[in-house]
Amino acid sequence: MSFLGPPPVKIDPTYIRFVKQWQHTAALIGCRIDPAGRFVFAGAQDNVVVRWDLATGKKAILAGHKSWVRALAFASKGKLLLSADWAGRINAWPTDDDVPKPRWNIPGHKGWVRALAVSPDGATLASCGNDHLVKLWSLPDGKPLKSLRGHDSHVYNVAYHPDGRSLVSADLMGVVKVWDLARGEVSREMDAKILHKYDVGFGADIGGVRSMAFDAEGKHLACAGITNVSNAFAGVGNPLVVVFDWATGKQKVQLKPKVGFQGTAWGVLFHPSGNVLGVGGGSGGVFWSWKLDQPLASHTFALPNNARDLAMVPDGRHLAVPFDNGMLRVYDMGR
Repeated sequence: MSFLGPPPVKIDPTYIRFVKQWQHTAALIGCRIDPAGRFVFAGAQDNVVVRWDLATGKKAILAGHKSWVRALAFASKGKLLLSADWAGRINAWPTDDDVPKPRWNIPGHKGWVRALAVSPDGATLASCGNDHLVKLWSLPDGKPLKSLRGHDSHVYNVAYHPDGRSLVSADLMGVVKVWDLARGEVSREMDAKILHKYDVGFGADIGGVRSMAFDAEGKHLACAGITNVSNAFAGVGNPLVVVFDWATGKQKVQLKPKVGFQGTAWGVLFHPSGNVLGVGGGSGGVFWSWKLDQPLASHTFALPNNARDLAMVPDGRHLAVPFDNGMLRVYDMGR
């Protein structure tokens, strides 16, 4: 059920329009919506997680991190929020408390924890970070289970396949590894190296898989980031989403803006309509909707600032987008 009323007759990303917004005092760099569709949680650059009630706008601050927070995931059927920061710590929070306090806080990685993912059965948390590792933790207690080694650079993202048998991790160089969880070994790799470049002028690597998502059936994997980089320092390049066919491990399509845009694709997800949705930031902000058989965006919608992530309410109708200027906006795709 929609938090704004009864479901519309039709839901379509081309109908997207602004509904409401809330403001925080620091840049927001990640967000997730709990499975019940009650709260949106946003990670911020002032070392906190901000929770807004989607119906009322009531705001709560989850304080307990020591650095910027982007990685967010839910466990215990949405009753537990996992969050991780640049300092390498992972926190667990009860989502419903009036003023949530960390239930536990553990050292996750040496350096930035880039992303978190919870297994389909809710029993395991996967994390990845700048120490080139993917780690597995038991839930809901956060006890260490296993470290998966094999990446040669910062690991930017992790995602469980919907069947629960495989975990995918992707790094700065665009190397996508598929882990057989029963064996704890890499079963194959997929190539998203188009999302990486070494800038000779600045002597720096830039790129990486900034966002990653499976479709509901696990037939496709989307990896989002930046390509055609001409200036690593300023992040000048073009957003790109690489979609893989899961059965073959080969690229199915490269999704690009139809209208020229400089920046990074910071968030991607599959919509129940079959479309791929993404947001970007760089030369402003933008929302895209793609059809899987068409490389150029079928719909483009301007956003008011650099967008850093997106999350969908379970109703498939509403999206939340966090922005560099501390704003969290909700959009409606229903008519």
